[in-house]
Amino acid sequence: MDLVVISKFFFKCINKLSFVIGEKSVYDCKITVIKRTVNSDIIKEYVKDKYHDIRPCERFKDGQEFKVTKESRYKPPEGFCEWAWADLRHDLLTLAYGGNIPHMVDENSNIVGCTDWFRPVYFKIERIE
Repeated sequence: MDLVVISKFFFKCINKLSFVIGEKSVYDCKITVIKRTVNSDIIKEYVKDKYHDIRPCERFKDGQEFKVTKESRYKPPEGFCEWAWADLRHDLLTLAYGGNIPHMVDENSNIVGCTDWFRPVYFKIERIE
């Protein structure tokens, strides 16, 4: 199965879920870029020398914020990296549909990261109530 087929199936399931629970149970969310990093030690050990000048992700800035409304919750905000969106959308949808993250001090939020492990970006997702 390719990613497009899986994504279409996932979105159909979520659309059915929103019909069952009702749109009143869906919340807006805010995504904040907490930190952009570079794992230089891993790069030096595993990446070819000519690629050692890897810099923090250029797609985001620390402190940058994105709002995701209940109407736009299935697609990334404008300018948002598709790769990072794929990594965090499940956590965002959990919060958007009223789920809590029990290990967090603020259970209406979660900390997630993109899976570019050479230069990951860390995000905070918050449910807006």
